[in-house]
Amino acid sequence: MTDTATTATPEQQFATYHERRELAVVQPKGSLALVNTQWIDSEQTIWGVPGTWAPLPKGESGLLLTAEASDHILVDGVLVDGSAAVRGKDAESPSEIVFSETVTGFVIASEEGTYALRVFDADSEGIRQFGSIDVFLYNPDWVVTATFTEIPGGTTVGFEHLKDDGKTRELPVPGTITFTKDGVDYDLAAFKAGRALQLVFSDATSGDSTYSVGRFLFVAPNRDGSITLDFNRAVLPPCAFSYAFNCPMPPKQNRFSVPIEAGEKQVLTKDGSLLHE
Repeated sequence: MTDTATTATPEQQFATYHERRELAVVQPKGSLALVNTQWIDSEQTIWGVPGTWAPLPKGESGLLLTAEASDHILVDGVLVDGSAAVRGKDAESPSEIVFSETVTGFVIASEEGTYALRVFDADSEGIRQFGSIDVFLYNPDWVVTATFTEIPGGTTVGFEHLKDDGKTRELPVPGTITFTKDGVDYDLAAFKAGRALQLVFSDATSGDSTYSVGRFLFVAPNRDGSITLDFNRAVLPPCAFSYAFNCPMPPKQNRFSVPIEAGEKQVLTKDGSLLHE
């Protein structure tokens, strides 16, 4: 039996990766399905879904939902008739919420210990309008071998987020990523994102042929201290698919002055127009 993963050309591997990306964003909890993210600091209603929502006592994960049986809300498979604690994603066992056949949700946590409800609709307007993710052709020139240098104890770098009015969030950066290309030295900051490192960058195509906010690249250091930056795997941030996301923006050292003509460009509707500017 032939191992297609090892015999496929880089162009074929890229095509498969791209197909999987387009499938992922239209899933019931894919980026195009997110219709609302609402932070809760007092008892309130949430646009698009029934019930009232309130913070739990400090130190407890999640939100307090109050609803009637006629609202048809299931939390962890149980119909809510009265009040129910909805555990956040920071809990060992986060809660799952079902509002209808297509609408679901879960609770996310901030670094400050506040909570928000995220609402997903598997039949959202974004999913119905989606045509494709426009991409550059595979570009071998932007597969770069860099050096990852671990910072003992790590450090933090301030990242602005799209909806934070210029405030920065200090995110953990375990090391530096350095390389030289076309005579230019680069020293990049990638923050820890689960088991990977997340590089948030912009370049001379940003706001022109690619999404204005920038793009993401997820990477992992190799055992020998090298790190491969395959910019063909650069993806659009979730906020390119839904305004309900709040995405990190590139810090100064991650803003390339040259065009990186590799990876994803824009989200297109069925008629080929831009989904978001």
